[in-house]
Amino acid sequence: MDHQKGYAVYPDLTFVLGGAASGKSSYAEQLVVSSGKKRSYIATSQVFDDEMRNKVQRHIAQRGGSWTTIEAPFDLAPALCDLTANDICLIDCGTMWLTNHLLAENDLEQAQTKLLQDLASCGAPVVIVSNEVGHGIVPDNALARRFREAQGRLNIALAAQADLVVQVTAGLPLVLKGHLP
Repeated sequence: MDHQKGYAVYPDLTFVLGGAASGKSSYAEQLVVSSGKKRSYIATSQVFDDEMRNKVQRHIAQRGGSWTTIEAPFDLAPALCDLTANDICLIDCGTMWLTNHLLAENDLEQAQTKLLQDLASCGAPVVIVSNEVGHGIVPDNALARRFREAQGRLNIALAAQADLVVQVTAGLPLVLKGHLP
């Protein structure tokens, strides 16, 4: 506990992963809210259809007006470099960020290296959410197999850099690395 400010000390980087619809985003939001810090939400999804537009609007309404939302489907550096120790940031999610780069045919290794550097240089605690995709069957097409491998590499790199790693399954968190604030 940081007794001077009365807040728990949050790790520089918290990595929350889980399967689709596992409750990982809700859990990550709770972590951020409990910090008592000024909240930023970096949204990495791109809106291409009404279904996604409605999902985004639902999520914004659920979070309420106490968040600053920044849309950053590719480059998170501009949003991260503006944050200070008085802030906390939720990035949702690493999987959409990776998908954007994969579909744009960007160099995934270079993009991942830059993301990790941007996270390390951020002046605020960051919570990043990502999907665990390694528990399923081997995909039947090359693009899906390339995505699964790249997502696995990204998750390994994020977990290695993170001070706290939490896996969420059926809404239940399991600390894999570090300690909850």
